[in-house]
Amino acid sequence: MTLPALLEGRLSLPLIGSPMFLVSRPSLVIAQCRAGIVGAFPSLNARPSGTLESWLQEIEEALTETDAPFAVNLIVHRTNARLEEDLALCVKYKVPIVITSLGAREDVNRAIHSYGGIVLHDVINNVFARKAVEKGADGLIAVAAGAGGHAGTLSPFALVEEIRSWFDGPLALSGAIATGRSIAAARMMGADLAYMGSPFIATEEADADPAYKQMIVDSGAGDIVYSDVFSGVLGNYLKPSIVAAGMDPDNLPAAASMDFAKLGGDGKKAWRDIWGAGQGIGAIRKIQPAGAFIDQLKAEYRDAVAAFPS
Repeated sequence: MTLPALLEGRLSLPLIGSPMFLVSRPSLVIAQCRAGIVGAFPSLNARPSGTLESWLQEIEEALTETDAPFAVNLIVHRTNARLEEDLALCVKYKVPIVITSLGAREDVNRAIHSYGGIVLHDVINNVFARKAVEKGADGLIAVAAGAGGHAGTLSPFALVEEIRSWFDGPLALSGAIATGRSIAAARMMGADLAYMGSPFIATEEADADPAYKQMIVDSGAGDIVYSDVFSGVLGNYLKPSIVAAGMDPDNLPAAASMDFAKLGGDGKKAWRDIWGAGQGIGAIRKIQPAGAFIDQLKAEYRDAVAAFPS
């Protein structure tokens, strides 16, 4: 197991703040990096497309060499019409870390490697992990059961063990990680880094509806629904947001019958009105600044590590 050279000595906690659709923006990324963890955002959050360049400029101007590096998430699936444009900007601004999702592409990896950047690819099983490494990914993000967004179904114990049986490169683990204790557990299982998203929705810097933030605080694992209805890909969503959109979370239609643009005749939209979250949100008790939350994670992590000396 090893960390990429660009992360050595630059993290105060072995954690990546995962890129979240609509929620992750420069304000959150900058706060995360200044607090000593990798901050990340999806390139598609920068809308219209020309906004991405200004976001990259803002982040570069705000961060220094003493801060943790940041990451940009690229959706490399063929349906992403912006991929080439966004990739070119990542190369122009030499984005340190690029997280690729929904497909692994050699040309994307080569472009990031051309200036010394690294590529982490998210996977939900061992088959996809092997394909990603074969195509040139530098590291993997194992997305296990319970993760927010497009989560897998495998236990983190099984997924990490299978990947570690052949891969000794950088590995991050995602799936219901919401405390410093769970970050320590991820390391003990064999991951180099934890990958955490949903808890950061309930931070002041997150670009989320206040009701969304409060729903994170008020909800627990029992309020999460796993469905492919809203995007065509299986993911975890907040049951109260489904109810608020006028749908029955226990009787959702098949994905093939869903109009992804609307949820009904009242203008509701799946991408805007159905809110994603992982099963770990039961640990989130309040809305607070990202820096304060990361300080809390650091204290919990230190206590957990101290309780199990090597």
